[in-house]
Amino acid sequence: MIRHAVLFKFKADFPPEDKAAWIKGLDRMDGNIPGLLKLTHGPDVLQHERSFDYAIVADFNAVEDIEVYNTHPLHEPLKKYSFPNSEQIIAVDFPI
Repeated sequence: MIRHAVLFKFKADFPPEDKAAWIKGLDRMDGNIPGLLKLTHGPDVLQHERSFDYAIVADFNAVEDIEVYNTHPLHEPLKKYSFPNSEQIIAVDFPI
């Protein structure tokens, strides 16, 4: 199994309605993308200086399933919210 973790540091002017649409889109993906076993996500609660604002953690059977997820029709529309509204996005993929 592979765990895919993504952290987002948002721009201060991320429109709240766009963020809400992005979160709803994340909710729709869990259980609806082949190979995606589980998707969890949420905002940072500590808000330390070193903290990022939001995290997504997705579990997959195989590395190849991550490519299916990355290009899936439920995932693609979310990029129009996350990329322009983030100062930084980092990811790591590791075996579990």
